[in-house]
Amino acid sequence: MSLDPDIARFLQTLPPPEVVAGLTLQQIRAASEVALPALQGPLEQVADVRDFSVTTDDGHALTVRAYWPAGHCQGQARPGLLFAHGGGWFQCSLAVYDRPCRALANATGCVVLAVDYRLAPEHRFPIPLDDVYAGLCWSHAQAAQLDIDPARLMVGGDSAGGNLAAAVALLARERGGPPIHHQLLLYPALDTAIDTDSHRQFGEGFYLSTALMQRCWEAYLGEGVANADGRAVPARAHDLRGLPPATVLVCAYDPLRDEGEQYAARLAQAGVAVHCERLPGMVHACLHLLGTAPASRVLLARSAALVAAAI
Repeated sequence: MSLDPDIARFLQTLPPPEVVAGLTLQQIRAASEVALPALQGPLEQVADVRDFSVTTDDGHALTVRAYWPAGHCQGQARPGLLFAHGGGWFQCSLAVYDRPCRALANATGCVVLAVDYRLAPEHRFPIPLDDVYAGLCWSHAQAAQLDIDPARLMVGGDSAGGNLAAAVALLARERGGPPIHHQLLLYPALDTAIDTDSHRQFGEGFYLSTALMQRCWEAYLGEGVANADGRAVPARAHDLRGLPPATVLVCAYDPLRDEGEQYAARLAQAGVAVHCERLPGMVHACLHLLGTAPASRVLLARSAALVAAAI
C-alpha cells in the first residue's frame, strides 16, 4: 500500500531537514509540546483520570497518571497497561500524551498508567528506565487500589517508550519481577546501528529522520552509545528467552520499521510468543496523527484486537 494520502499532505507541511538540524533539543522539546497535541484530534472522555506520586530509589517524586476507560465500574478488575511515552527520550510529557492515552485506554479497555519518566539529556540512561521500572513495581503493588488484575499487568510504549517497555521487560526478568503479562511495542526504537534498509529508504522526508534518531540516541546514552548493553539497546540483548509475550507494531514508512521486525524475529527464535505486524501507509509517531490522518486509527484498532487476544 502507498503512503496514506492524508499523511502525505501532512509531511509536505513540515520544515525542511536543515531547519530541524539547526534546532537545539530544548527547542524541539518546546515545539513538540504545542505541535503534537494540535495533530491528535478531539479529547476522548474516559471514566476517570488521576495522578499518583511514586518515590523512586533515589528519592525522586515520579508521577504516574492513571486512565480508566469509559464505562469502567469501580471495583471491576481490568488489565493494566504501564505506558512509556515516546519522544526520543528527550521530549514529550504527560500533557502531550493525554489524548493518546485516553484513546488507548478506551480502545483496549485497559487501565493505562502513563509514567512521567525523567528526560535526557538532563537525565540519561539508566534514569528513564529506572523510573519506568519503579512505575511497574508500584503498579503491581497497588493493583487493588487501581482496579487492576495483577496477573494481567502489561508494559507498552511507542518509539523511545517502546524501547523502555522492552528494556523494562528485560530488567524485570533480571530482577525476578514484577511479573509482566505482555509487551505492547509500538514502532519501537531498539537499535543504535541505524544501518537497515528502512533507514536508507525512509530516513529523510517521512517525519522521523535518521539524523534526528542519531541525536536521540546520543541524548539518551551520551558517550556510551558504542558500549551500551541490552537494557539501553534491546537489540543488543544476548538472551531473549523467558521474556513476556509481545505484540510489535511497526509502520511501513518508518526508518525504525526493520529493527522492530528484526527484534520480533529474535523473540520468536528465543521461544517467546510474538505477533509482529506492519501497518500499511503509516509513518513513525502515527499515534499523534489521529486528528490529521483518520487512517492512523489502525494503530489503535490493531492494538486493541491484539491486546484482547493476549489477555
